[in-house]
Amino acid sequence: MAERSTAAVDVADNSGDDPLTAKADKAASDGVAEAQDVADRSARDSDGERRDSEQSVITAPELHSGHKLARRYRLEECVTRLDGFSSWRAVDEKLRRAVGVHILPADHPRARSVLAAARSSALLGDPRFVQVLDAVEENDLVYVVHEWLPDATELTALLAAGPLEPHDAYQLVSQVSQAMAAAHREGLAHLRLTPSAVLRSSTGQYRIRGLAVNAALRGISADRPQRTDTEAIGALLYAALTKRWPYENDAYGLSGLPKGVGLIPPDQVRAGVHRGLSELAMRALVNDGATASRQEPPCTTPDELAKAVAAMPRIRPPEPDFPTPPDYQRTTYQQGNYGRPQPRPGSAATMAVPVPPPPLQSRTGKALKWAVSALLIAALGLGSWQVADRLLEQESNGQTGDTGTQTSPGGQNQKKPVKPPQPVRISDAHEYKPGGSGIQEDEVSNAVDGKTDTAWITPQYFGYANFGNYQNRKQGSGIIVDLGSVQNVRGLDVTMYRSGQKAQVFAAGEEATDPSGRDDFPHRLTELKTVGDTLKTTVDKPVRTRYVLIHITELPPDGSGGYRGGISEIKVLG
Repeated sequence: MAERSTAAVDVADNSGDDPLTAKADKAASDGVAEAQDVADRSARDSDGERRDSEQSVITAPELHSGHKLARRYRLEECVTRLDGFSSWRAVDEKLRRAVGVHILPADHPRARSVLAAARSSALLGDPRFVQVLDAVEENDLVYVVHEWLPDATELTALLAAGPLEPHDAYQLVSQVSQAMAAAHREGLAHLRLTPSAVLRSSTGQYRIRGLAVNAALRGISADRPQRTDTEAIGALLYAALTKRWPYENDAYGLSGLPKGVGLIPPDQVRAGVHRGLSELAMRALVNDGATASRQEPPCTTPDELAKAVAAMPRIRPPEPDFPTPPDYQRTTYQQGNYGRPQPRPGSAATMAVPVPPPPLQSRTGKALKWAVSALLIAALGLGSWQVADRLLEQESNGQTGDTGTQTSPGGQNQKKPVKPPQPVRISDAHEYKPGGSGIQEDEVSNAVDGKTDTAWITPQYFGYANFGNYQNRKQGSGIIVDLGSVQNVRGLDVTMYRSGQKAQVFAAGEEATDPSGRDDFPHRLTELKTVGDTLKTTVDKPVRTRYVLIHITELPPDGSGGYRGGISEIKVLG
């Protein structure tokens, strides 16, 4: 078990190497450094990883700074030279931007697999991964061109400064697990998810580089790729919480665990570790023999891990530290004579200051005061006369006011009772799928269970608020509630999972049986608008319907570079 785990996360014994913090400025290059990759290779060889027999005689192509590929990509700096391939920082002279390039001979035994991996990764097009821009075989060379992110920082450099805050660690495991779950759904695995493969942009979004390509370059394979990547994510979370590598060997500038103690939970390694994240790391690393502290099942795929993260209570970012305001200083005007320093006897300040006369004490002021008083008395008298005249008029008409209350023959006022809207029982609910596929169908019941602390929550989307601008998501999503039979609907009270969502409410026709598309809901109960924590509405005339649709078209930012929303509770009022 220990051998599989070490290979899965690409452990290297670099206890004698220099820390990788000195190479933090190469956060967007592929591979941390040649020395680190050599250590990785030796560790993998000792663990029995697959190696090509021809590798020992293959050397990297003799290239130099200034060399151009395809008369377009000018090589600037070699950042890795290993196993017959080299990685470079280059410049795309056509688009005038920095790029990264992997180069290896066309007769390299892994050249075909590298080309296939690069082209498959490029087809994914997920912005959470560093994108492959080109994969070419030309002039006895195979080269792969990928994005270069100058504003991103390797997780290796982040951990060199210390463990991450709980919110940052939560965002790390959430974003990486969701991204890898999406990749595995398309048949792609990473197999080399190390701290140097994860980057954090200036906006707080985590990006993964080397999907499928890094493993192909080094000839890494796995019998159970989903389990391998899941354990690697668990190791990243463990390191983020403790600044320790969860194995006995030191790796990636991090100290390993003490010899002979085995894999212990992060909250036993370092005080103050978030309990929920500690348990989550153990569930992902349970493949190495660890036991989750609450006996929860292990997470063996990135999708299971992403769902476990989503089921956790949200970890909010820390409150910003505002500077302490200076002590309140009273102005000279507010201080008056009491706050002013008293002059010393004999000084010039002791001279008598003429006191102004009290206001309105002159003859003109007295006349003005009497005039104003007379006007006020006249206004009061006129108002009283009008009120009395109005009351007499209402009494003669048999009414007691403008409140709509009628006087009965017995002299008692009777008010017609108005029954307030009451919640209508919801029989069933299902996800609104305008694109034909669901996103979180198994969580729909959380929005109609009568509890506001459970919710139907969308996945996290990046780049666009309209559900990632994916072709089958552009029309949004939502929940359709089934009242069981046709009812009078007078209003709605919806508790949103997060404020800032753009939503609207529709009702189906009275004759509808199983509505699924937008055209099946002809009655608009609310306009499309951005709502806060709640979405409440009432209608003047009750609508006869059995089905009500809460339609969400745009999601709010989640504070980590992506977009996410959802619905906590739905109440239909009749």
